Amino acid sequence: MQDKMLANYNKTLKLANVISKEVNINILESLEREVVLIENYIKSKGSQPIGPLIQYTSTKVNEQGELDLVIKLMRQSSNFINNVEPPYQMKSVLRIKDCMYVRYTGPESKLKFAYDKINLIAFEEDIELKGDSYTVFVNQVDDNIIADVFMEKVKDE
Repeated sequence: MQDKMLANYNKTLKLANVISKEVNINILESLEREVVLIENYIKSKGSQPIGPLIQYTSTKVNEQGELDLVIKLMRQSSNFINNVEPPYQMKSVLRIKDCMYVRYTGPESKLKFAYDKINLIAFEEDIELKGDSYTVFVNQVDDNIIADVFMEKVKDE
């Protein structure tokens, strides 16, 4: 049987020519539509989307003192796009060092176990995490996916 989750304590996520768009949590039902919009935007700028879809998830405190979920969809572009209009943002290099990492293989409905595994390892080993995550959707075959989950560790001061 193939391993469903392989963990690593010190991985770096490095992406080049990354275009991102924050999406409203209520729009998550139309996630596929959002992905198509990003890809079409990249193509309209004379470039090509490359690599897998990346989903960034974080939380922030709103004006009422409540936690809001922040979700950004990211795709790499075949080249850097100048003059990117809102709601899109462009970075030539996105490098997130010192991450806990899990490669997950299995049904998409059970992907949450990859986040749980990282959090459990961090808890057991007294590793403090920042609380954000990057999920790279590597492949999908039938109902199973391969996804790389990165969670950034808090840097020691």
